[in-house]
Amino acid sequence: MSLLLHIDTALSVASVCLSNDKDSIALSVNENQQGHAAWLHQAIDEIMKSLGHSMKELDAVSVSIGPGSYTGLRVGLSSAKGLCYSLNIPLITIATTELIASAITQEAQDLICSVIDARRMEIYSAIYDKNLKEIKAPHSLIIDETSFVEFLNTHKILFCGDGCKKLQTILRHENVTYSSTAANATHLAQLAFNRFKGNDFADLAYAEPLYVKEFYSSPRKN
Repeated sequence: MSLLLHIDTALSVASVCLSNDKDSIALSVNENQQGHAAWLHQAIDEIMKSLGHSMKELDAVSVSIGPGSYTGLRVGLSSAKGLCYSLNIPLITIATTELIASAITQEAQDLICSVIDARRMEIYSAIYDKNLKEIKAPHSLIIDETSFVEFLNTHKILFCGDGCKKLQTILRHENVTYSSTAANATHLAQLAFNRFKGNDFADLAYAEPLYVKEFYSSPRKN
């Protein structure tokens, strides 16, 4: 049996999960987006100690790599990479849109569209079938009443994610439904275990957040 650690700090609510293979055995959640960095390492330490495990027992670490909060993505991935480097274990990276979609596969009749709130009328989005096969890769878009029409004319789409609230004010179509189910790091467990079994690992040296659009950091003031 494999002991896997799962990290999701991409959005406003962060979570950490420990699993035996695909089965979650512990979960910690943080709803303070500004405090993800300070919370993460303590949460990992507490989860491991609460179950009597040491870090050396971990077989792999998975992390949600975006799109999402730029700061949150860097916090999660840098922590995951640091653990993998120090423990000499593999890193598994999973798109945040796939993570969100994985929480509602049992609800879907046809397609699933993950939508993540960005600034103003912009969202990050990706489309999957109910088996999580990627139909449209993660991308950013400014939403209007014609968004997703090329899919909605021939498919029912179940929308999920924190961008739904914004989308509901604009997008009205008979093939649209919305899910209120929220994903967390427990949903990474099944996705990550499948990759773990298939030796589908990220390159530790080159793994980067999935920003979708170019990231700009503010210059430091002297």
